Amino acid sequence: MTGAFIVFEGGDRTGKSTQVGRLQAWLQGRGIEPVMTREPGGTELGQTLRRLVLDPASGDVDHRAEALMYAADKAQHVHEVIRPALAAGRVVVCDRYVDSMIAYQGAGRNLALGEVSDIAWWAVGGLRPDLTILLDANPDDAVSIKQDKDRLESAGLDFHRRVRQHFLDLAAERPGEYFVMKALQGRDSMAASIAARVEPLLG
Repeated sequence: MTGAFIVFEGGDRTGKSTQVGRLQAWLQGRGIEPVMTREPGGTELGQTLRRLVLDPASGDVDHRAEALMYAADKAQHVHEVIRPALAAGRVVVCDRYVDSMIAYQGAGRNLALGEVSDIAWWAVGGLRPDLTILLDANPDDAVSIKQDKDRLESAGLDFHRRVRQHFLDLAAERPGEYFVMKALQGRDSMAASIAARVEPLLG
């Protein structure tokens, strides 16, 4: 593999979209046109799956069915978008990846973590990011303030507390592959810290 694969992770309403956009602008300012993508929804198939898993109108989706839809999204996304871009030497920036499935569908839904992890990594063929940027915030200060919530955002604070803790546990297991930042602070200072951490990956 060539190129660089950078992933943003974290709970809902932690400012990921803002910082993804800031990193894109910073990379473009250095003459690098990154591939910007997201999960779920980074492919045509993924867009359909995203609607199914996030739309409150989907109703009572079985937790295992939900996990398998996320796995299908990831498999197609890696096949269609991420691996080809990396092979072409591109920088790929992805909003959510495997850790989100393990944290949300595993820890959040109280499914067996090892089984969910195995399915998720199998779906992506074992492709790991070069860097995962984890934006951490207390769900009481983040997702709880949103009014119009999707299926996962409306799962309750206990669910989101389990998700947050598991993100932190994953980062603690492989500290060299993660950059953990306190979210909900100054956007400019966060963007500068993220850029400084990403820069060594650019060769």
